[in-house]
Amino acid sequence: MNGAVPTIPDARAETDAGLVVRELGRVAYEPTWRAMQAFTAQRSADTPDELWMLEHPPVYTLGQAGKREHLIAATDIPVVAIDRGGQITYHGPGQVVAYVLVDLRRRGYGIRELVSRMEQAVIDLLAASNIDAARRAGAPGVYVDGAKIAALGLRVKQGCTYHGLALNVDMDLAPFAAINPCGYAGMRVTQCRDLGLAWPMGLAERALSHALQQAIYS
Repeated sequence: MNGAVPTIPDARAETDAGLVVRELGRVAYEPTWRAMQAFTAQRSADTPDELWMLEHPPVYTLGQAGKREHLIAATDIPVVAIDRGGQITYHGPGQVVAYVLVDLRRRGYGIRELVSRMEQAVIDLLAASNIDAARRAGAPGVYVDGAKIAALGLRVKQGCTYHGLALNVDMDLAPFAAINPCGYAGMRVTQCRDLGLAWPMGLAERALSHALQQAIYS
């Protein structure tokens, strides 16, 4: 880790049942990632879990097993190699990102159960608006008619998670054409707007935050 670890601001921090929720707005990717690492490294058995809700400026992120050949076209968008699982994905304005910093030892279930709960949170959220979403075997995330609407990738360190989930709400999907999303050639992507959900970003963020809290802590 190079240089000082950035500090994540208390942007309308709330505490509910031992969970701190931070609404961070639009923040650069790499300082946020470094802050997640620092938070996880420094937390103790008594540190409350946190949920960071935010957007990122345009960036491609490449997971630990990621292969550069899945970036299939040259762009001006930066590529950041990171420490989550999975392959390459895109983050940009109009996409709600939820970073889940959870002590699984306190929750009493493992990483697979957490992934399932996070996926179900998105499935249930979309079902409430009459959109039929589903999982896809071997490809974490949430899909509508085979097109990916939410990407998911986590890292577990000493029983605690970071990274999380990204839901496409109302964004420019063109940058996805320069990659094989999550390592799958030809994978289609979609978003809430194209499915008839004209959600303002603030509403989408609050709805996803609530759905994840219910799923993770039920």
